[in-house]
Amino acid sequence: MASLGEFLREQRRQAKLSLRQLADVAGVSNPYLSQIERGLRKPSAEILQQIAKGLRISAETLYVQAGILDADAVKEQTEAGGVPAAVLADPDLSDEQKQALLQIYTSFRNDRSRQDKEKP
Repeated sequence: MASLGEFLREQRRQAKLSLRQLADVAGVSNPYLSQIERGLRKPSAEILQQIAKGLRISAETLYVQAGILDADAVKEQTEAGGVPAAVLADPDLSDEQKQALLQIYTSFRNDRSRQDKEKP
């Protein structure tokens, strides 16, 4: 979790934003954002998405840093098109629901890929 905090701090500094400015843009409290940067709190996918918007980076980048998504899975999902992005952006789904849907979607794509390879 410390690596996520270090990554966020570096991204914030590169964006030339103070902790307070990012907190305001992301819609999270200044103390909470500070705790995330120091590795004391583990933010939800929704909070990471808000922070990503504030930093103008992809939410998937933060999900990988936080260990929510595997880097290889993100690459596959990006190549797959808009379905993963739509799932991740849906505010009505919980983090667990998003992860489950992405796992199912990836499983279906992998099955289809295997079937295609097995065809003569």
